[in-house]
Amino acid sequence: MAGGGPIPVPARTSDDVILSIEDLQKAASKKLGKTAGEFYNSGSTDQITIHENSTSYLNYRLRPRVLVDVSTVDTSADILGHNVTLPLGISPAGLQAMAHPDGELATSRACARFGINMAISSYANYSIGEVRSAGTNVGPVSHAIQLYTMKDRELQGRIIQRAEAAGCTAVFLTADSPVLGVRYNEWRNDFRTPQGLEFPIVEKTTEVIRKETHDDLFVAFNDDSHHWARDIPWLRSVTKMEIWIKGVLTAEDTELSVKHGCDGILVSNHGGRQLDGVMPTLDALPECVEAAQGRLKVHVDGGIRSGTDIFKALALGADCCWVGRPALWGLAYGGESGVTLMLTTLLNEFRRCMQLTGCRTVKDITKASLARVNRDGFMARL
Repeated sequence: MAGGGPIPVPARTSDDVILSIEDLQKAASKKLGKTAGEFYNSGSTDQITIHENSTSYLNYRLRPRVLVDVSTVDTSADILGHNVTLPLGISPAGLQAMAHPDGELATSRACARFGINMAISSYANYSIGEVRSAGTNVGPVSHAIQLYTMKDRELQGRIIQRAEAAGCTAVFLTADSPVLGVRYNEWRNDFRTPQGLEFPIVEKTTEVIRKETHDDLFVAFNDDSHHWARDIPWLRSVTKMEIWIKGVLTAEDTELSVKHGCDGILVSNHGGRQLDGVMPTLDALPECVEAAQGRLKVHVDGGIRSGTDIFKALALGADCCWVGRPALWGLAYGGESGVTLMLTTLLNEFRRCMQLTGCRTVKDITKASLARVNRDGFMARL
């Protein structure tokens, strides 16, 4: 077949035809209630950052090379000690059982079956062991455990021990959340975790969770006195897992990550849910890559909605991309099969983009494949 790869068969639910991530989002919105939909899809304050996370990709144009043999294209990469189908992972989005009863279990199965990695949120609705087993029972898969800096250091230690015992590869320490961002929709909706859903990783039952708002629960749980000199050495002392800093947006914090011996950073602004008005992650990425100078791995998340977006992020120096909301939309649409549909869509688009730009392997994707649209409307090579 021309194109060198399969086209996703359109999935139909009533009148829905899912060919793109935008289609998937629209179909998922029909199944999610107002409160759940706003919790997943909204950012903080004026929604500037969540909007620009996606639109920033429009500032770059592709520079294709022609008459290149792309009959065989290798989209794979080695990420977190695992050879993955494409350099993509599922970000640590919490409360996945609000989208589908199987929640993180379905996501883990889809990741293992498809051949990519997954990060487990501290606010998952299933235990680390359950999420790991759901995936490993299907096939090889690497998991990272996402952590906050907690006031209860003994609890944090127990989580780390359980994650390491279950076979997790890395800790993703969320560093951009000493407090939660100003999330108007959660306050207006008096958002609380739905009845019956628990947070077993942080040892919270549904009865305890329902008594407090999401914001109050976080304030009581999270340590806003966190700092580099205390928390990174402590993590190193209690685990052999890789330590990654999630939420880096600047060269200065990239340099500190290197200084403190971290294994990688995730260029992230929490999906636009923390400080509104910060840089879109794609715009922050080149600064962080330059500062890293190959001394640690640089991954990125935020606003990725197509395989071409993945290509652009890799061209700007990312080693891997991560998506959160698209996985939630896939879950809401069809559970495990919905997540698989999302991944298949992104893979097909990514492969086609590689072929049409003349890239046969992921290593062929460089800045030479991009031009940036300047404010005057003219394009400049990178």
